[in-house]
Amino acid sequence: MAHRKAGGTAKNLRDSNPKYLGTKLYDGEATQSGSIIIRQRGTKIMAGKNTAVGKDHTIYAKTAGTVKFGTKRKLGFNGKTKIMRSVSVEAK
Repeated sequence: MAHRKAGGTAKNLRDSNPKYLGTKLYDGEATQSGSIIIRQRGTKIMAGKNTAVGKDHTIYAKTAGTVKFGTKRKLGFNGKTKIMRSVSVEAK
């Protein structure tokens, strides 16, 4: 026999952990090999020279140097050209 009336549960007390996405190194900053430059969901920013993309779309440096942001022309699946942002590393 219950001594308290059933209260139920609250549905709004759960929250997910922060993912810490965004730009970690900005234009003109020095980088080392393997340093994370951008953490992102999807390829909003493309990898350029001396950079690579991880399996979660993280862009990281392949060589030591200076971070540079720019644009690239990208041909889409529909045949249209669009300008996308890109990041590259200029070697020292």
